[in-house]
Amino acid sequence: MSYPVQPEHFQTLVVGAGPAGIAAAVSAAEAGSRVALIDDNPEPGGQIWRAERNHPGPDTTHGGNAAHWRNRLAAAPVTRLQGWSVFDQPDPMTLRAEREGVAADFSADRIILATGARERFLPFPGWTLPNVMGVGALQAMVKSGLPIRGKRVVIAGSGPLLLAVAHTLHAAGANVVAIAEQASLASLAAFTASLATSPAKLLQGLRYKAATLGVPYHTGSWPLRAHGTGRVTSVVLSLKERTHEIPCDYLACGFHLVPNIELPAMLGCRIEDGFVAVDDLQHTSVSGIFCAGEPTGIAGLEASLLEGEIAGLAAANRTAKAQHLVPRKQAASRFAARLARAFSLRPELKSIPQDNTIVCRCEDVTLDGLRPHPTWRAAKLHTRCGMGPCQGRICGSATAFLLDWNPGSVRPPMLPTLVSSLTSTEAPD
Repeated sequence: MSYPVQPEHFQTLVVGAGPAGIAAAVSAAEAGSRVALIDDNPEPGGQIWRAERNHPGPDTTHGGNAAHWRNRLAAAPVTRLQGWSVFDQPDPMTLRAEREGVAADFSADRIILATGARERFLPFPGWTLPNVMGVGALQAMVKSGLPIRGKRVVIAGSGPLLLAVAHTLHAAGANVVAIAEQASLASLAAFTASLATSPAKLLQGLRYKAATLGVPYHTGSWPLRAHGTGRVTSVVLSLKERTHEIPCDYLACGFHLVPNIELPAMLGCRIEDGFVAVDDLQHTSVSGIFCAGEPTGIAGLEASLLEGEIAGLAAANRTAKAQHLVPRKQAASRFAARLARAFSLRPELKSIPQDNTIVCRCEDVTLDGLRPHPTWRAAKLHTRCGMGPCQGRICGSATAFLLDWNPGSVRPPMLPTLVSSLTSTEAPD
């Protein structure tokens, strides 16, 4: 592959190839804009539409419209830049990315940020044992070919993803022995009742539940500690007024989702209550930059797709058509408030980690090493917490909950990067 000297320029550059990013790229391209879609994964779809290696049919676990959007993306004149990780902003409308040791600059008249969300992890004794992993991570590994048939799996944490992943694992032959949801039964009952106005979501939830009907589902429950030598062999769950130890081969744990707002923050977009602030047409506070999907609010697939469509149309100056979708987006986005209320984290979870429990896995920093420091910045300076390969993406959200810290500003490079990528760039054909 040859690399010209001049950076590549597009009318619209979409960052993130999950549902919101795909919808944005397709909508902008179909409206006549010259579009590039850049993502650090080898294929589009994000976590939610990740293809299943062992199942050639469409993955309907998270909605049956993945094939529809993939087909539209394949047909649209979109330049797909897969495997590129954005880490810097050398100029106001230029993003610098790296792939396989090669850096390149991509500039655009308009930028749409669709960076998605990640799981929130809360530390507990034993959470660093092998085979203890994120709920979404285990799902991704199974879809990529991890043999799970007959393996005992405990799923714990919070949010609708627990049931969705249980459905996926059950279909792959796993023995899902328990699901532990930290939210109370009363909160879940109120949330379920609120879905009467969202029949599609209610039916989807019922489908997940029906697929795992024989699996014990514990509310007001969370992991206290995991045991094992070399790998996890059991987990101790809090079950109301008692504890229960469950043997397992895998423990999948995730406490709902955290928006990926590092890139919007680095670009100067205003952040409000942990999310990127946007107007009705997905404009951020920075001229020429839009944001769509989970970074603007954890509201589910339907809202992400609508926000992506609106952002793509607005970026392509199809304002009237974008405005027509706003009422539907607003209705879908109201789901976010109900979701946040139902699965808000209980204060009891703050007492799970012990003093010697590792909080920052990259730098092996324990909770008692963090407590003397008043802020995230002070802890970074004295302990290197948040300065490892994940750049605080795991421990940042954990300390925000456990210690009420604000992770603060984001500076380039946003990801671990070769020194040569910081000083010289090329652009691919």
